[in-house]
Amino acid sequence: MLCSTCRTRPPVTADGRCTPCAQSAGPAGVQAPSAPVLTAPQQWLRSPDGLAKAVVVLLLSVVVADLLAVASDINIRSVLGGGIDNDFAGFDDAEADRADMFYAGAGVLQLLTTLATAVGFIMWFRRVRANAEIFDASAHSMRPGWAVGGWFVPVAGLWLPRRIAGGIWVASAQTNTDGTWRNVSHAPLNLWWGAWVASLLFGRYASQQYDRAELPQEIMDAASRMMVSDLLDIVAAVFAILFVRKLTRMQGERAAIGPFPLGTGA
Repeated sequence: MLCSTCRTRPPVTADGRCTPCAQSAGPAGVQAPSAPVLTAPQQWLRSPDGLAKAVVVLLLSVVVADLLAVASDINIRSVLGGGIDNDFAGFDDAEADRADMFYAGAGVLQLLTTLATAVGFIMWFRRVRANAEIFDASAHSMRPGWAVGGWFVPVAGLWLPRRIAGGIWVASAQTNTDGTWRNVSHAPLNLWWGAWVASLLFGRYASQQYDRAELPQEIMDAASRMMVSDLLDIVAAVFAILFVRKLTRMQGERAAIGPFPLGTGA
């Protein structure tokens, strides 16, 4: 459930309004311009800029690994395309071994870059969640610790981080010049999350199909699915870069209007 007025924060009053809307509304419940509610921080704000830059670099490394994986998928299809009567009689063993090694090497690179990116991204995500708590504690329906733990909950991990990210996004939005709250489009957040979930689910399906493939045509079809999965992962990585850059910039703008400047501590 969301605030009946701004439709962005959890409600805290009997009439379904969030804290900022309740404090800025007049007796008749009409929203009036007012300064944003600033929650006294338990600690200084900490800049997410350094972590954001590291995450962007790591996401670019994921894109490179995915491009190599796409090349390996195409190579496998090319090698297997020379088969005769759907058996392995027409294949060059050395060429097939090289194709298999190329595919395996690209897979290892994908795994390493994905793990490194996941660690960096969660560190950045935790940082922006901590800052968002200071910006507007009422925008969050879950405790700060879920910014890390939410990623590791089976099944629910497909939507819990999106819920947390939504609160961070709302709390980090800069106010208007007259002091009223400004709603920022959730498009970068939704595009990243949708692409990431699609890539994750389709990638799992494609990987299972590849592992089960035995005949040349089956392997070629599975390699095509893996290629689609790798391309989806590239799209998700690009949207993730846009999301990270946008939210980091929003937090810098939001911090500039408050009494608590972003620190440079790591």
